[in-house]
Amino acid sequence: MSTPKIAVYSLSDLKNTTDDALPNYLTSLKFKQTHFLADVRLALGYSAVIIAAVTFYADYKLGWDATKYWTLWAVIAYFILNGALTYWIWGVEKGKIFTGEINDTLISIASSVTKHKPIYNLHVRYGPPGKEPQILKISAPFTRWFDSEGYFVATPFQQWLATEIPTVGEADPQKVHKGAEKTERENGENLPEAAVDGGATPSGARSRKSKNTR
Repeated sequence: MSTPKIAVYSLSDLKNTTDDALPNYLTSLKFKQTHFLADVRLALGYSAVIIAAVTFYADYKLGWDATKYWTLWAVIAYFILNGALTYWIWGVEKGKIFTGEINDTLISIASSVTKHKPIYNLHVRYGPPGKEPQILKISAPFTRWFDSEGYFVATPFQQWLATEIPTVGEADPQKVHKGAEKTERENGENLPEAAVDGGATPSGARSRKSKNTR
């Protein structure tokens, strides 16, 4: 196995490993990933850390009396940057794990899980620039691509993505399950509960609708 073994009862480990595998797969299909969201997050985070470090160093070298005025403004800037970082993560990124394009088609994918429910949910937006995007909400149990020992198995995960997301299927038609049963479900509702360490692997659920571009 090329991926490390994880704890099959750790929902965060299951999600994080899957999140890491998705962009690796898409970029291998010549999807061009954009890193703007991550770059802004890193810039905000590092800026706050630099302000804190400079303030500490100045206070250490010059003393409190000489730096207290600047320390006040540094603290204000630090909290503003942290507030902006929090908003960026929860209000802008919103769980996005991939943004990019292929063949003049933009695609954005966000992932989520529900506490105590080992179901992987993806919110996908795709379409040509400047036009109304298509929106998919697909779900599948982690047992579909993790074996009982906690190893990630890439092929079934890639087949699920290629089958459920048309843009991915066009880029990797050999992974599309043409005879796969498709069940329309909004937000993965009514999916069967699945044990994280084994059990059946029902087909992923998918719902599709259109939404105006903001």
